[in-house]
This record gives sequence, structure tokens and C-alpha cells, in this order.
Amino acid sequence: MNEATLFQADADADADAGAGAATPGTTLAQPILSVRGVHRSFGMDTALRGVDLDVFAGEMLAVMGPSGSGKSTLLHILAGVLTPDSGTASYRGNSVSDLNEAARAELRLSEFGFIFQFGQLLPDLSAVDNVSLPLLLAGQKRKAALRQAATWLDRLGLAEHAAKLPSELSGGQAQRVAIARALVTAPRVVFADEPTGSLDSFSAEQVMVMLTELSRASGTTVVLVTHDARTAAYADREIVVRDGRISGAGA
Repeated sequence: MNEATLFQADADADADAGAGAATPGTTLAQPILSVRGVHRSFGMDTALRGVDLDVFAGEMLAVMGPSGSGKSTLLHILAGVLTPDSGTASYRGNSVSDLNEAARAELRLSEFGFIFQFGQLLPDLSAVDNVSLPLLLAGQKRKAALRQAATWLDRLGLAEHAAKLPSELSGGQAQRVAIARALVTAPRVVFADEPTGSLDSFSAEQVMVMLTELSRASGTTVVLVTHDARTAAYADREIVVRDGRISGAGA
């Protein structure tokens, strides 16, 4: 059993816990994600300065702050995309920081979903192929993966757009495809980095309503990076990252 499989074993042991997960502020609440004393720099620029944070199972956490404050760096460390220069990042009580890159990549594929500001859909693949990609990478047969992807597109009101390329979709439609791709593997955590940043207000509201409803229905934890107070209002809790440090009542 490799390092990332150990995380999956822990998750399977708690498979029934999501619906009844404790919420922040309860004495028995156990964080699903944690960072302790995290520092991260890029050359001479310091992005994070001794950050501590707990994220709880089933909650939607909004991470706010101005451009360059360190909020996206924090998200990437929580997701195992980046490792801290010092301090620790943990998932379900196990250190992510100590995993090698292959194990962290497997963890991201099996446990996490990702939504980015511009969707980052593959331009040469149709909507249904984009959504099915994480399933194929996880080893699922193509026919089953496409069927599951089509079901998600239908759920998000995109069934008639399944064969379209990303260039043939509106911004809001493309982001809904990105939501489907993020959720198709039934991840325990979704990381959303400015998911409405490129959308008009109407499309942004549609995307956030869908993301909120779907995460609530499945008990998925969502870590949402945004600079938009209207987007952050959908979250259960908000923190503010400023000059590499966390402030706010929810920190």
C-alpha cells in the first residue's frame, strides 16, 4: 500500500461521516484540512508567514484578500500542489507535506477536485470528454466514464452542449463544465480558485448556486478563493489573507 492509498483507507473508514460531520465551533469537530506554522516564499517574495488554519468536513470556506496577499498560495498548499518551506499541511490528520510528488498527485486525483478562474478546460476536447477525463485518469473504462460525465452535464443543465468544444461555450457554461469535472469523481474536497472571476454577475450567481447546492447535497468540503464579497457570501465562513497572514473571526 503506497502513501496516497493510506489516505484513501482513512477516508473509506469514515465514509459515513460526511452527512453528520461536526461543524466549526463544536468541541468534537475534527478538521479535514490543516496547516500549522506554514511559511512559503518565491525567491525574495514572501507569500505566507506562519499561517495556521483548520478547514472542517462539509463546510464551505471563503479565503479572501487582495491580489498578491497569499490566498492562492495557501489553497495550493492545502491541496498538495505546493509544499511549504516550513510548517506542515495535513489532510485527515496525515501530513501531505511529507508525501513525494507522485503520492501527492495520486491524492489530488482520488480525493480532491479543482475549479479555476478560466475553467482550464482542454480546448481540443468536447465538454463530455473534459468531464470524463478525471475518471479516465483514475482507470475507469471509457464507456462508463462518458456515461457518468453525461449524467453530470445533464444535472447542470448542459446535456445539449455535451459535444461542444470549450470555444463554443459561454463563460458560464464553461464554468459549469468545470464544476462537473471537479465533482464527477465524488471528491471529498473541492478547491475553487476565483471560480467566478471571469464571469458576469448573472453567470457568477448561477455557478455559485450550483456549486453550493451540489456540495451541500454530497457533503463535499469547498475551499473557495475569491476577492468578491458577493461570491464569499455563499460560504459558511470567511477568512482574510493579507500580507501572508490570516485575519478574521473565522480564522
